[in-house]
Amino acid sequence: MSWVFLVLAGILEIVWAFAMKQSAGFTRLVPTAIMVAAMFGSFALLALAMRSLPLGTSYMIWTGIGAVGAFVVGVVFLGEALTAQRAIAATLIVAGMVTMKMAN
Repeated sequence: MSWVFLVLAGILEIVWAFAMKQSAGFTRLVPTAIMVAAMFGSFALLALAMRSLPLGTSYMIWTGIGAVGAFVVGVVFLGEALTAQRAIAATLIVAGMVTMKMAN
């Protein structure tokens, strides 16, 4: 169950990052509220996952899901550039997460 909590926490990490972008510097109420709720949920689920998963693994997977997910959301929904260097960087993050998971 800890891995489910961790993946959900990572997904909420993506949600709050996207909502933060949509909040226009906290000037739009609904995206700001979504951001705060998603942050709270993300931290709460991360804390639950850390009850039985190692700190380093939990934190790396959580931030990795957030980083790669935010990158994908930026490219797909916000029209951000998809360059070879950015794709390689995201791939390396995923490779690190897979390696960390296999080590546990």
